[in-house]
Amino acid sequence: MYLTIKETAEHLSMPENYIEALILQKKIRAVHDGEQYLINKDQFTTHLEQMETYKEQLDEWLSKPIPEDIDIKDED
Repeated sequence: MYLTIKETAEHLSMPENYIEALILQKKIRAVHDGEQYLINKDQFTTHLEQMETYKEQLDEWLSKPIPEDIDIKDED
């Protein structure tokens, strides 16, 4: 499925001018049909899946309690 720059910006929650800059820098693959750029939506699925995995890992890491330090001496 191909998306326009506007649709891609909405899909990725990014500004349109940033998407256009990424296309011009060849960081996003796109096809120019003479009037507009068309971007294949499937190229973002792997990236979005990896970002979700990283978010889950970070949440898991942040939710772990900090272990007690064995070097702390009780001075009572």
